[in-house]
Amino acid sequence: MDNNVLAYTIYIASTLYLIYWVGRMCHRNGRIFILKLYHGDTEATDTINNILLLAYYLFNTGYALLRLKNWEKVLSTAQLVASLGHHLGLLTLILALTHYFNIALIYFLSKRHHRFTS
Repeated sequence: MDNNVLAYTIYIASTLYLIYWVGRMCHRNGRIFILKLYHGDTEATDTINNILLLAYYLFNTGYALLRLKNWEKVLSTAQLVASLGHHLGLLTLILALTHYFNIALIYFLSKRHHRFTS
């Protein structure tokens, strides 16, 4: 098997699992945070939480798949491990930034929600 095909297979499987796991954890634990920001408005909380999860999945899956285009030729096992580390590490940083962006978005949306409901 070509080393690039092996790298792609490992990367895609790891990436999809990581994106799914982080997304579900943030969705489950973030609901409580959003509910507090929206002062118990469960309908708005669940709507915002589900939209954020969908956007998170779409953005990160799209980004992860686009990274395959710029993958260098893998010639050895050592290069395979280094390449996977680089690509998965970069994706992990993107996931963290996405998480912080979502928290900021929730905060600003809650401020806007309170302004319209007050």
